[in-house]
Amino acid sequence: MKSRTTLGLIVAVVASFTFGTSGALVKPLLEAGWSPAAAVTARALIGGFILLPVALVLVRGKWAAVWRARWRIVIMALIGVAATQLVYFASVERIPVNTAILIEYMAPLLLVGWVWARTRAVPKAVVIAGSVVAVAGLVLVVSPGGAGSIDALGLGFAGLAAIGCAIYYVLAAKPSDGLPPVALACFGLIGGGVSLGLVGLIGVVPFTATFDNVALLGSPAPWWVPLLIVGLVATAIAYAASITASEMLGSRLASFAGLLEVVAAALYAWLLLGEALTLLQLLGGALILIGIGLVRSDTSATELEAEAVPEPLRPADRLEGAQQ
Repeated sequence: MKSRTTLGLIVAVVASFTFGTSGALVKPLLEAGWSPAAAVTARALIGGFILLPVALVLVRGKWAAVWRARWRIVIMALIGVAATQLVYFASVERIPVNTAILIEYMAPLLLVGWVWARTRAVPKAVVIAGSVVAVAGLVLVVSPGGAGSIDALGLGFAGLAAIGCAIYYVLAAKPSDGLPPVALACFGLIGGGVSLGLVGLIGVVPFTATFDNVALLGSPAPWWVPLLIVGLVATAIAYAASITASEMLGSRLASFAGLLEVVAAALYAWLLLGEALTLLQLLGGALILIGIGLVRSDTSATELEAEAVPEPLRPADRLEGAQQ
């Protein structure tokens, strides 16, 4: 068990530092005229098709497991991939990557609030204290005094990304029931990319792409370079590693390890985009990390999170139970 946890943490670190590249790599595409929907669609489809050969080998003879996990795959595609990434990149289009990722990673606090509402079990003092500290940090990150004039709509998109991130961690940590994590990542990415592409093509959301050079590392680069890197590194590798780590560690420890993505995203945004946090924002970011760390230190929260997952995630289970 100890070796499994150690391996899970290593995989989680890989997931965080690969996920963290997405904002800094996609932002040049957005600045060049790509819409968030087009960028997410391309990213998800590239990542999904990269994983497809491996996924097909892994599920050979296990298609019953794929059918049992169909609702998990659908929700992962629509919420964990399409919706969450769409609103995250919509926020990155309007506010700095650092600010967007800090707000998105308020997700563990949302899980605590959901569990409180579902179970009516009052959180422990350490959880309440951590929530207060994290909210104080968030105020410093987005306040006019700490960040200048920040787009309110961008902040709203980042908040929606936090909700999607919370749902993603719950889905990723559910027992596999025979479905390999790489297969869940692959089918979720392809499903999310196809669904978002269809929504964009019929005009529900803006769907535009340009094929001119983009600014990367201070120099012009072909548009496909950041897209290919984000598809391979920040999508295929990141989603497969993240889901694998979540199944090995559970949602509590996986989401805590996922906080490294905040550090990674800030580092990449500084190196690739020249985005730096102000002193007050750095303090706010530190408070958010400390607050979430306090919240996640309550080990009983993991069990409550699992119990509080809404039943509609598996409607077929209730139907099968009624037939029996």
